[in-house]
Amino acid sequence: MKTVIMTGASKGIGFATAKMFADEGHRVINLSRTPAPDGRIHNAAIDLASPALGDQLQQLMSEQLSEPTEIILIHNAAKLASDQTQATSEADFRAVMDINLVAPHVLNQHIIPKMTEGSAILYVGSTLSEKAVPGSYTYVVSKHAMIGMMRSTCQDLAGTGIHTACICPGFTNTEMLRDHVGQDEEILAAIAATQTFNRLVEPQEIAATLFFAATQPVINGAIIHANLGQVES
Repeated sequence: MKTVIMTGASKGIGFATAKMFADEGHRVINLSRTPAPDGRIHNAAIDLASPALGDQLQQLMSEQLSEPTEIILIHNAAKLASDQTQATSEADFRAVMDINLVAPHVLNQHIIPKMTEGSAILYVGSTLSEKAVPGSYTYVVSKHAMIGMMRSTCQDLAGTGIHTACICPGFTNTEMLRDHVGQDEEILAAIAATQTFNRLVEPQEIAATLFFAATQPVINGAIIHANLGQVES
């Protein structure tokens, strides 16, 4: 049994992934302000944007992980805003980066020392980790940077037996996507039409990809696109 520590496991991709690991008998800890609706998942009420995140994690680690062990750390939580380069304030930019980039860095600082050989650090990127679309400025910037964080993590942990990867979902049928498009079914259908399977990715499919990545050190440093194939125009 491994310990899975995951941000944002209360819904969407995070919840589907947490359930899958729990189904396989692993201990799962959800770091989120919102609890996951599954009694097998331990919920730690943590605000990932808080300046006190480090102190909260230090206390959590002392309570939950007394000794180093095999850990699967999944950086899943993200903030998605509708914004543009020229119209994003410094405060709004920082608000997204605090969750999408600073929080994974702080988690790494506190959890890596607790990891033994056989552990894994997985980053949940996006189809926008390697390209951009209008109106998603801060999300695109943060997801591009996440690939750099993953690659640096891979190099800095060489020889430790800890592997890492970045899983980049395509347009996935989650609350975040639906809220982003204003619950507009026509827009969702148009988005689905850009995939070669003419549908949205389901959260369970990304969960299965993350589960695979957690158990395969041969993919150390890899970027895995999980988007059903995108129609190129």
